[in-house]
Amino acid sequence: MTVSRSTLPSTVVIPTVGRPSLTALLDILAAAEGPRPAQVIVVDDSREPTAIPGLVDVLPPGGLLLHSRGRGPAAARNLGWRTARTPWVSFLDDDVLPDRDWLARLGDDLDAAAATPDTAGIQGRLLVPLPKHRRPTDWERSTAGLSTSTWITADMTYRRAALSTVGGFDERFTRAYREDSDLALRIVRAGGAIVTGRRGVTHPIRPTGPWTSVHQQAGNADDVLMRHIHGPRWRQLVDAPAGRLPRHVAVTAAAAAAMVAAALRRPGLAAGCAVAAGVGVAEFARARIAPGPRDPVEIVRMISTSLLIPPAAVWHRLAGLRRHRRAGPWRGLPDLVLFDRDGTLVHDVPYNGDPELARAMPGAQGALNRLRANGVRVGMVTNQSGVGSGRLTQAQVEAVNRRVAELVGPFDIVETCLHAADAGCTCRKPAPGMVHKACSALDLAPARCIVVGDIGSDVAAAQAAGAIGVLIPTAATRTAEIEQALLIEPNLTSAANRILAGAW
Repeated sequence: MTVSRSTLPSTVVIPTVGRPSLTALLDILAAAEGPRPAQVIVVDDSREPTAIPGLVDVLPPGGLLLHSRGRGPAAARNLGWRTARTPWVSFLDDDVLPDRDWLARLGDDLDAAAATPDTAGIQGRLLVPLPKHRRPTDWERSTAGLSTSTWITADMTYRRAALSTVGGFDERFTRAYREDSDLALRIVRAGGAIVTGRRGVTHPIRPTGPWTSVHQQAGNADDVLMRHIHGPRWRQLVDAPAGRLPRHVAVTAAAAAAMVAAALRRPGLAAGCAVAAGVGVAEFARARIAPGPRDPVEIVRMISTSLLIPPAAVWHRLAGLRRHRRAGPWRGLPDLVLFDRDGTLVHDVPYNGDPELARAMPGAQGALNRLRANGVRVGMVTNQSGVGSGRLTQAQVEAVNRRVAELVGPFDIVETCLHAADAGCTCRKPAPGMVHKACSALDLAPARCIVVGDIGSDVAAAQAAGAIGVLIPTAATRTAEIEQALLIEPNLTSAANRILAGAW
């Protein structure tokens, strides 16, 4: 992509759930000094696309609004970066306020990274202002910890190629918790370096409800997933504190034992267990109250939430162990899905040169639209030996290709082999030429590409190129081709379901 000197080679992606702070963020970007981002993409993660009225009106010129339908910040960011077409993608949370020179400093960060090809990510500097007239509350101290956190995505820029290599954010992290650390660990393990840049943002402490600290215990389930993926040393790898889960388990166990002993009419044992639980809760509450403002409202809040946090932490831990017991590595969505034309996207008409004879296969348009809506690029690769053998003209083939695009929607790339079947070219499937050329044109790795077709040569072309082949058998598919295929789906709708589920 050619970028002018006044335009950054980066797209800004902002996931949002409709916080009022988004407008302030966009206003700052519009007025900021320095070059403009190539595009600003706002991803609305509310469950209904119309849940944030007026959102489209605050977008900058050329900005894009996407909808991830409440699937969480990881999915929202994935949709944003997959839609972006720049070498770099800069993520901002919707509740940060960039410095006035943020864009200029981002340009400096990208210039520095250009000289070090192994730099895969550039973290911004985060400032969390605390009250000056009193000690911070428990919630304020927790938020302030973001300023020293490693690899947080409140302000993080990644090479798009690095995101593609690891499959982007793991969407099994459905909350704004651990998904950024997990991504960074996978990028570092893939050989990328993450450095700290010069740009900065301010993260104001937003108002919160009295039970926020209890709701935050859901992160214990995410910690289970981190351990499954990255091993028992994951906390050291991301510089995360050990936490109090063992103490929460002990307090919860003591409270449960007290209730069981009381039910069995053993008052002495029940009293002892209750005292042990009470001591644990008191120690926890004191540790949270001591550094804070110690006003009556905060004290009451700390005592009440300290009673609820231990069992909530244990509950979410157990839920995580159950939910993620079979968790494996994250692959994410492919970057590109290439479809065979005749017999796959449209009904097979031998040596067809008439666009009017092209008829879409059932579910073709819907399947491709679903892939596009999730940021997956789609293309078409088709053998047209009729040109090489003199039965068709290139113009006729191109006319039919245009008609196919009218039927199923636009393609990001179309590759056509015009050689005769016996020409010995490197592009005709089962040779990998067209797959390689399509991936190269879009600057994508074949390993992140899927080829969908109805006969064995489609799957063989994928395998020869280092891509993944999916076979959709038709009457033209030989039994041996079905037996040799690794991934088989009955139709395009089912193939799209498999791909979007990450089961490829």
